[in-house]
Amino acid sequence: MAQEFKLKDLTSVDLKNGQKQEAEVEGIENGKVLLVKVKDEIHAMSPNCTHYGAPLKLGVVTGDGRLTSCFSIATGDVEDAPALDPLAKFEVIQKDGAVYIKGDEETIKAGRRNLNLKCSPKGNEKVLVVGGGSGTVGTIEGLRAGGYNGHITVVSREGYRPIDRTKLSKALLADVSKAAWRPEQFYKDASIDIVEGDVSSIDFENKKVSTSDGKSFDYTKLVLASGGTPKMLPMDGLNGDLGNVFLLRAIPHTKQIMEAVGEKGGKKIVVIGSSFIGMEVANCLAGMKHDVTVIGMEKAPMETVMGQQVGKIFRGLLEKNGVKFYMEASVEKATPSKSDSSKVGAVHLKDGTVLEADVVIEGVGVRPSTDYLKEAKEVQLEKDGSIKTNEEFIVPGVKDVFAIGDIATYPYHGPGGNGTPVRIEHWNVAQNAGRSVAQSINNPGSTPKPFIPIFWSALGSQLRYCGHTPGGYDDVVIQGEQSPEKPSFVAYYTKGDTVVAVASMMKDPYMSQSAELMRRGAMPSKSEIQKGVDILEVSVPVEVKIVSLPTQPLSSGTKYPDPQQPVRPLFIIPPPYLLTAAPIPHRPPNSPHPTVHRSYVATNQSSPGHSSNVSNPQAGSVEGQQVNQSRATDSQSSPDTASTANPVSNPEESGLGQQEEGTDPVKQDPKKSDAEKAKRVEQQGNKPLDAADK
Repeated sequence: MAQEFKLKDLTSVDLKNGQKQEAEVEGIENGKVLLVKVKDEIHAMSPNCTHYGAPLKLGVVTGDGRLTSCFSIATGDVEDAPALDPLAKFEVIQKDGAVYIKGDEETIKAGRRNLNLKCSPKGNEKVLVVGGGSGTVGTIEGLRAGGYNGHITVVSREGYRPIDRTKLSKALLADVSKAAWRPEQFYKDASIDIVEGDVSSIDFENKKVSTSDGKSFDYTKLVLASGGTPKMLPMDGLNGDLGNVFLLRAIPHTKQIMEAVGEKGGKKIVVIGSSFIGMEVANCLAGMKHDVTVIGMEKAPMETVMGQQVGKIFRGLLEKNGVKFYMEASVEKATPSKSDSSKVGAVHLKDGTVLEADVVIEGVGVRPSTDYLKEAKEVQLEKDGSIKTNEEFIVPGVKDVFAIGDIATYPYHGPGGNGTPVRIEHWNVAQNAGRSVAQSINNPGSTPKPFIPIFWSALGSQLRYCGHTPGGYDDVVIQGEQSPEKPSFVAYYTKGDTVVAVASMMKDPYMSQSAELMRRGAMPSKSEIQKGVDILEVSVPVEVKIVSLPTQPLSSGTKYPDPQQPVRPLFIIPPPYLLTAAPIPHRPPNSPHPTVHRSYVATNQSSPGHSSNVSNPQAGSVEGQQVNQSRATDSQSSPDTASTANPVSNPEESGLGQQEEGTDPVKQDPKKSDAEKAKRVEQQGNKPLDAADK
């Protein structure tokens, strides 16, 4: 039963619009709430993100009432990935010189509101989802949370319920129960049927999906979210002909890797590939005291995406953890072990270098899992095997079909995108695309859900990244400390004068703030940043403007839009009210996106900022249509508290600087059915999962 709880040391709530403050709840051990003021109303809610538990006091408040991109402040509901569970909300009461919240102790301790999607399906509507990964999670939970009461079926070849796939490379989790987002009962209560099956073909005319074991499923709406298939190198010893050579995409893969490396450490492990998967698994295994070597073709790890300067920082972080690197190297072959000819014993480079190996892990990319569409005349696959969609993720030429995640090539309208077709292999993008599709199904004719791509990585310190670079970038402006001993920086990737992407390490909430500004077409230019503009001091407009559609909105069955066709903006940014007397910068005439007036304060990167108590809050103010987000001392995570050399027990939080200590977002007892299914899938050995789900 709800009761009143006093907030410690508060006599009143004296916040301005846009400000937030964490407060302790008296009488409840470790009980805390976050107070936020938006549109002249004080809100009290759970203080930590429901994804991995990062403190929301480090988040970004927007003028339209969102907190750190994920949550609605008014309701606590989830609006964006990566969080799944909503925040709990509490009534705020100020009386007798004190501040109280009204709620129950259990909910305050839980720090979240349990998402109740219980449903008894009605009618003939049937949504069928192919795949069991992040895009599927966004779709099915978005559907039920949005009021869909039709039938929902998920067909996935992985053989278990949806998991947090990011934990596979970052933590090598091999237990379905620890990696799963939800217990089995959750899906049963929501009447979401999860079926094991390998989709072999689709009859679009009769709306029927067939699997390789002879089953068929009808649908009224079809969502293709079959993810990616990991690639193997077409070289002797590395194409599945030797044991202890592994891919990494699914639970069976992590089980095989962990069984091969053992628990004592000391194994010689060679990781081929220096992009995100390779770097994350190398860092994880080095933390388990193994002898790890990474082979990469670039000059620096992750150079293609992050650039040489930032890549060198990542290399330094892993070298500090004991990882060795062979960069600008080409692999020739792998040869058998002298003690067991069925298993790998060494990896040979083309320059003659021979690296002894007890275990080899290939992290050389994925291809879209769309083999089941190769014979479909209605769908023309792109050269890379992906499916082209419009902004609503509708597949042109077929009715009531959507494609999301690793298999989807969609028009990108973020900074520098200009509608360029892109395929982005980010967990966050897949889930947000799923939520967008759910919104389209629940509310036909609604505008697509706008979002900026975001990803995060565990590389000794927590990396955040937002934006995308379909047209590449020609410069990187790095501010902060780049030493691998104590990295704390923000990197702005620019094309001309446009900032197209932002990466940060130990500098929260710079990435979250950048993503919100990008969503609104209000990101400062390269020249402004070089002149000293601090993006945390830039006002965040209310309205969003990153998506454009043809004059006549696309619907199922229409052709893909002509790039030369006139477009109308879906989201208009009105001239915002000015919050300060600071000068208004004028964007150069050749700027690739519209001029957006914004108030800002140019500050030095090392300025002290403000404390986060009630009398001197950490954030700025909201007047009319903007938030002026000022910097707080605690907005820059301490390397001592937010970094980790071994992410096995602490996968990082997207967009924020700290982790939930030693816990997983979902804990439940292993289910027998999951174990049995995982065992069957595991019997595939090292063979690629041809429809490994996103």
